[in-house]
Formats: sequence, C-alpha cells, structure tokens
Amino acid sequence: MPASTLMIQGTTSDAGKSTLVTGLCRLLAREGLRVAPFKPQNMALNSAVTVDGGEIGRAQAVQAQACGLQPHTDMNPVLLKPSSELGAQVIIHGRAIGNMQACDYHAFKPEAMRAVLASHARLRERFDCIIVEGAGSPAEINLRAGDIANMGFAEAVDCPVILAGDIERGGVFAHLAGTLALLADSERARVQGLIINRFRGDLKLLQPGLDWLEAHTDKPVLGVLPFLPGLHLEAEDSLSREQAPDDPSIEKLRVIVPALPRLSNHTDFDALRLHPQVAFSVVGPDQPIPPADLIILPGSKNVRQDLAWLRARGWETAILRHLRYGGRLIGICGGFQMLGGTLQDPLGLEGPIGSSPGLGLFDMETTLAAHKQLRQVRGRLLLEQAEVTGYEIHQGISSGPALAHPALILGDDPDGALSADGQILGTYLHGLFDHAPACDALLHWAGLEAPASPDYQALREAHIDRLADSMAEHLDMNRIKSMLRLA
Repeated sequence: MPASTLMIQGTTSDAGKSTLVTGLCRLLAREGLRVAPFKPQNMALNSAVTVDGGEIGRAQAVQAQACGLQPHTDMNPVLLKPSSELGAQVIIHGRAIGNMQACDYHAFKPEAMRAVLASHARLRERFDCIIVEGAGSPAEINLRAGDIANMGFAEAVDCPVILAGDIERGGVFAHLAGTLALLADSERARVQGLIINRFRGDLKLLQPGLDWLEAHTDKPVLGVLPFLPGLHLEAEDSLSREQAPDDPSIEKLRVIVPALPRLSNHTDFDALRLHPQVAFSVVGPDQPIPPADLIILPGSKNVRQDLAWLRARGWETAILRHLRYGGRLIGICGGFQMLGGTLQDPLGLEGPIGSSPGLGLFDMETTLAAHKQLRQVRGRLLLEQAEVTGYEIHQGISSGPALAHPALILGDDPDGALSADGQILGTYLHGLFDHAPACDALLHWAGLEAPASPDYQALREAHIDRLADSMAEHLDMNRIKSMLRLA
C-alpha cells in the first residue's frame, strides 16, 4: 500500500517542527518501519548535498539521518535560498532554476506545487510512512493563497495534521487557539492533535491550561515535551546557540566568525561550538571584533555584498592586524572566494552584474558561473594528511597561482589553497571540522597544543536518540500511530 502521511505544523517559525519530525522519524525507524521525512517548501541558507547529486535543506538531511537514510532531493523538492530582502535562488528537485523576486515566485507557485506533489508521490511508493514538516505558520493570512508549504499541501494530499506550539516563547495557549481560529473549517478539522514544546517546570501547574485548551479547541493535547538542555540538532537556518560547557581549567583556542548578513551553511561550525577546547563566538554587526587565534570567513549566498559588509565594519583591517601578529585565517566556500584578488559576477547571479576587489590575500580570482557544483566528497587535508569528508555547494570558479599550493586533495582533485607562510587556508569543502582527525589537525595548526576532538558523528546520533527517548516518554504515540494507520 502507498505510505500514509502525517504533517507537523507550527504556530510560529522555530516552534519545534524540525525537532518533532526528527524525533518521530527516529522512533518509527526503531520499530522497523520504512519512514521518510518531507518538507514541501523550505527557505534556508543551510543546505546539504543529496545522494542523487542535488541540494536540500539541512533539516531534512538531519531527518533522513534519523531514518537511517541518505538524504534525497524528493525529501525537500522546493528550496528557497534568500540572496536579498526580496529575492531568492529557487531550487526545484535539488537544482537551481534561477533567482526570483517574491512576487515572481508567488506566480510560480502552481509549478512548484506540481514538483512537490510529484516528489511526495514517489516517496509514497517507496516507504511505509512519511512525516512532513510545515513551514512558518498555517495562519499567515497573506500567504494563504497558493500555499504549498502548510495547509495547501495537507489539503492536496488529504493528510492529518498535528499543530505544535513553543511554550518558551510565552503565550502558547493563545498561539494554539488563535492559529486554529484563523484556519478554514476544513483545515481546522484536519488538525488531529496539539503538542506543546520546550516546557520547563512542574506539569501539574500546566494542567489547568491543558484542560482549558482541550475544551476550548476540541482537540486532544498529545503531549508536553520538556525542554532538553544542551540538545544539539543541526539548525535549519537560525544560528545555533549551543556551546560546550565552560571549564576554565582547559586551554581553549579562541575562534571567531563574522555574522555575515547572508551567511550560509553555518553548520560547518557546530563541531567547534561543541568542542571543549574551543572558545567559539559569532561576532555580530554591532559587536567589537575580539582578539582570536583563528578567524574563519564562512560561506555566503551573496559574496560581494557580504564582503562589502565586512569592510564597512572594520574586518579587513582586523584581519590584516590578526595576520601580522601570527594569527591563522580560514576561508570556506564564499569566505575562500573573498581571500582572492577579484570577485566577478558577469551574469548577476547574486546581485548586480559587476566585479569587486577581494581581500588580496591569495593570488587568484573567482568568477560566478551558471552551473552550481554539488557533490559529496572524501579526501585528505594536506596539513597532516588527515582524512576529511564533506560536500561542495558553490557557483564560483577560482583560478590563479595560489591554487598551485592546495590545502586538500578531494578524490583525485586538488582543492583550495595554503599560503606560503602557512597562516591562511582556503577551501570549498563544507564539513571541514566534522571528523575528529581533520579537526585535530586544523586546531593544532591554529595553535592548540594537544587537541582531542570529540567524535561529532557519534554525538549527532546520541542527541537524536536522546530526543526520541524523550518523545517516546511524553507523547501519546498510540494516537500518533493511529493517524498513520499503524495502530
């Protein structure tokens, strides 16, 4: 039989939809079910390369991991990557089809919906059940016409919906009751239960509110999930705030990253955030640039504009001073492109057609091209011949003498550059710090005497299991499985 489908929607962005889908996927996979995640439309600058050579939102890659699967483009058929306040790169079935302004994309939605339904149909044939993540809130009145991300999708495939609210934000009863009140009658009937997320305290004190909520909405509360301190799941878009516990007795390497306006794939730094020997910080636009041992220039969805932003806030001067005093500098993807002499965008892929001077720290130039490089890669870091694995997502083609001294070998191909004085490293590889041997080598190069990097892959698995265990304890899984026709 084709797979049954259950959709998790939220009262707000960051209400816990991604987290709930991840935990449900792990719980159902534990029971031996063939379960797949799905998000019809995602807007995020954190993405992942799929097994079929496409690009999807990072959260769906994490959910695929929870299912024991390789990520596939059908799990997130529409991905929007903002490049400005009003425009975004539109990615359908893992491939960029161009940039659109918001109004243009609204007109394109019927075509996007056809891609969504095609992907969902293919997953239904391959799996026992599909757990779907909504986007934002179903009660965003201005986005209801032509909706493909929430109730528009649920109505099209006739699936039940669970509505989640985050109590940590405050006003969770108003969020849940108000969202239901703003839905159409058929949409409201589709909601089969409510979940409250991130609760702290004594559940007995919450019970009168739960009783009122059930009576007022005529919807069962399927569970109240506790706040899980220190839970780490790779974020869909917002910057993670998780840090390793502070231990003043441990020598720490100071690592800083500028909070670029179009910073992309910041999950590159999750292994550093959680590293007990690293004092990691993202420096915001109004913060002074602190002293550091290592500065990392991250990926960017609009490299030229983000480089102008860096210059305007004093980062170029700070980086040159940092290097004069022996500090280390890494550029990843767009950050690597910034290190060259020139950035050229002849097709206007990230903004106005034109070119910009780079930081001039590598003798190379980069030109943005229509074809986007998407691949999962494995290789070695030439600093200590440490193994690395990761992925590439970029449209820039770099060339110049600096590339004759690569930083890595990926497969049989040289990648990136290492400066003659050994202070500056650039690469197109995302996931540079995710494997302990490479992380150790990089931290040692940056000045840490005896790095002992944790197994980040094992940590990711442990946190998914911790989440699933909590959900098994606090949710009415029998009711949830009945919605999926599994009980």
